[in-house]
Amino acid sequence: MELTESQKQEIEELTSAAYTTKRPTVPAFEEILYKPFPVLDHGFVRVIDYMGDDSAIVQAARVSYGRGTKQTSQDKGLINYLMRHRHTSPFEMCEIKLHVKLPIFVARHWVRHRTASINEYSARYSILDREFYFPKFEDMAAQSTQNHQGRGETLSMAEAEKVFEILKADAAKCYDDYEYMLNENPDGTRKDENRKGLARELARMNLPVSIYTQWYWKTDLHNLFHFLSLRAESHAQKEIRDYANVILDMCRKWVPLATEAFEQHCLGGTHLSRKGLDVVQRMLKGEKVTREDSGLMKGEWNELMAALEIEE
Repeated sequence: MELTESQKQEIEELTSAAYTTKRPTVPAFEEILYKPFPVLDHGFVRVIDYMGDDSAIVQAARVSYGRGTKQTSQDKGLINYLMRHRHTSPFEMCEIKLHVKLPIFVARHWVRHRTASINEYSARYSILDREFYFPKFEDMAAQSTQNHQGRGETLSMAEAEKVFEILKADAAKCYDDYEYMLNENPDGTRKDENRKGLARELARMNLPVSIYTQWYWKTDLHNLFHFLSLRAESHAQKEIRDYANVILDMCRKWVPLATEAFEQHCLGGTHLSRKGLDVVQRMLKGEKVTREDSGLMKGEWNELMAALEIEE
């Protein structure tokens, strides 16, 4: 992880400042405010701002005045009830704004979650840094034969080394060409006074999606939990899962009761269809159930057996 000098200065100024407020704050979360948490080789996630805490969820559900009107155990029970029965609006009372540095191919995966506000680094206005994501050898794998959008068996060391060299050489060549087309030094002066150089908005076209970008990403807790339910899940792509796990750990500090409920009922649980529930009920009665007479498609049957840890 690498921060620019201006980012380091900004973090120093923000963390050294102190503010008084009448709004609820979370001491454990205040401790990590503005601080970057490394992800991948050059990426990071840091909290820029937040609103609300566990009590804000409870307050919205009860539509009451003030805070601390109930015991923590009662708050925990209510939050679990809301999560279990998918009453989502109280969770929307909490919001968070993150600063994320990530490879472009991860960013394009991330923005499929449309219920957020995003402001991304502009390569029309500024020059992108020479920073690329290169996977570790143990993360280089062949296409999965089971999952059409995932990885399977890890490549041999010889093949992984060859792939790494290709990725590294291509990235270097693309960035060298990017600099040539820009014909621009970091201070804005021309490298070659005899050439005008291509506009930044066009010169960026040849850069690979492994190059890093940055953005501010603001969302509410309900939609953040939806993001985490998909991206912190074991079948998610490894790179975006790394970011999701860092954010999940941040949520444990920010809204511990809500995050515990989320991990209990969503991330660590499973969903049963009507037919799936019927299969479980028949099994509990001692009935031998096969896929053929279950009424389930092969994929749903396999997922149900995996969730129940039943080997066929």
